[in-house]
Amino acid sequence: MYGGLLRSLFAAILVAYATIASGCAHRMSKPTTTIDALRIDDEITLRRMVVRNGPPTRTVLFLHGFPETIYAWQNIAPALGEGYEAHAFDWPGYGLSSRPPVDKFSYAPVEYARVLKAYIEKSGIDTATLTIYATDIGALPALLLALEEPDIARTIIVGDFAPFDRPAYMYESLQGLKSQPSAEHVRAALNKNRDEILANTFTRGLPEEAKFTISPEFQQDLAKGWNHGTMTAADAFHHYYAHFTRDQQYFESNLARLKTPVKVVWGEKDLYIRKDMGEEFAQKTHSTLEILPGIGHYPHLQDPAHVVAQIRASFGD
Repeated sequence: MYGGLLRSLFAAILVAYATIASGCAHRMSKPTTTIDALRIDDEITLRRMVVRNGPPTRTVLFLHGFPETIYAWQNIAPALGEGYEAHAFDWPGYGLSSRPPVDKFSYAPVEYARVLKAYIEKSGIDTATLTIYATDIGALPALLLALEEPDIARTIIVGDFAPFDRPAYMYESLQGLKSQPSAEHVRAALNKNRDEILANTFTRGLPEEAKFTISPEFQQDLAKGWNHGTMTAADAFHHYYAHFTRDQQYFESNLARLKTPVKVVWGEKDLYIRKDMGEEFAQKTHSTLEILPGIGHYPHLQDPAHVVAQIRASFGD
């Protein structure tokens, strides 16, 4: 009898040990990163990055700004930890995604919202476990989609963007993009000064002690992606702004329909879009606002650890 009990106890110990060992091995496993292409429709194919760290229970979708690509998230996505699946894609006109002619795709914020919806559906993302983190030109499309699809995400984190038509809050060249003929002059200047823009845009306006560097891989991808195809990233940015005021005004007039929970984060030292814009948006939408001391227009590049913490907090982690 005692022999049988000992064998049962020994077997139970082995099972427990195997379970613990398996769990430890799982926690110690490295995230896997896949970069591939996802076809949205006849005109649009998106380059995307998906980072997985074990069986996913939480999903994050990162939406970049100008002049970025998926590599803006290359350090943040793997740092989220076990149970997270992170997605990012290049917007049409950026990185290695499609750049159809404007008679087939307008590059307007509302068009980007349609692309975002298609990406979520085609990627099979469970919106009940999704946080969207959107910055700069990526934020308004996410919010426009949320007007029509309140359950598109459990939370949307937005920041350093222009939800409303408030040119006075914006950098001079951005103001110039909002109307003709100045918009064409700004587009030409952006294309002419590509190298200077890629070298200095991310830290412009910050004191020397706050300036940071981006990875060589990201730098190379920005340069490669600027002139991918017949349209430059600056051209796509210009086309986005051609419809920006219209879509801003539509969004503001429909704010009462915004039901998706939203958190607003903003760099205190944002040179391009003043924090006044974030404060007004948070007040009008009754959203939580966090102003990041000493941070500029690109919090995810300047302080990625804080962004990771924000995302985890959105899931209650």
